[in-house]
Amino acid sequence: MARSKSEKEPGRIKQMWQVYQMTRRSDPGITWYLILAFVTPIALAIVVSLLFTDNVLGWILYIVTGVLVGLLLSLVILGRRAERAAYSQISGQPGAVGAVLKNGLRRSWIGSEEPIAFSPRTKDAVYRAVGRAGVVLIGEGPRSRTQPMIEKERVAIGRLLPNVPVHTIHVGPDADSTPLYKISRTLNKYKRTLTKAEVLQVEKRITSVAKVKGFKIPGGIDPQRIRVPRPR
Repeated sequence: MARSKSEKEPGRIKQMWQVYQMTRRSDPGITWYLILAFVTPIALAIVVSLLFTDNVLGWILYIVTGVLVGLLLSLVILGRRAERAAYSQISGQPGAVGAVLKNGLRRSWIGSEEPIAFSPRTKDAVYRAVGRAGVVLIGEGPRSRTQPMIEKERVAIGRLLPNVPVHTIHVGPDADSTPLYKISRTLNKYKRTLTKAEVLQVEKRITSVAKVKGFKIPGGIDPQRIRVPRPR
């Protein structure tokens, strides 16, 4: 068992190093952020220990606490920056929003990894997420082209579920578009109006109607091939 544990530990360290290297390629400033996150708590711990403690044991405890806090902050920052770097690598690709909805949503949301509307000519698409805030339609592509597609879906959902709020998000090249890494954060900002049971009912109702319509994902867009790397 001891040998097994010793073999796993280098793997984790190597994995974290690979995540750092991947992140640094698209985010050169990550090194300074990590150094600052690690050093600042230690420096504060030393200052506090000198001001409020007059024994060696107290100094050691403060410094150890600072080191642990520094490590924790560094890991949190690395995780968030790595996620942003991973999203930047797939940004602009058809199916990127579907990959985010599949891998990056909290459990309170149900996302469609396949588009609910799609333009074979331009590769623009519309995706759907259902949660306690209602239904969110996410356009992938320029707003001028995805807006009509979104409006069509909004009208359809309004007829099917008139009392359920419908929100919209645009992900594309426009200046005011929502970046991929902010999709989950944006969803969680909406006011919650549905219960968990109602969320399941809404998703079931929409899915059942979609099956009747027989919409299938078109060729040339496969979210299964787009993976968002996650730091472990």
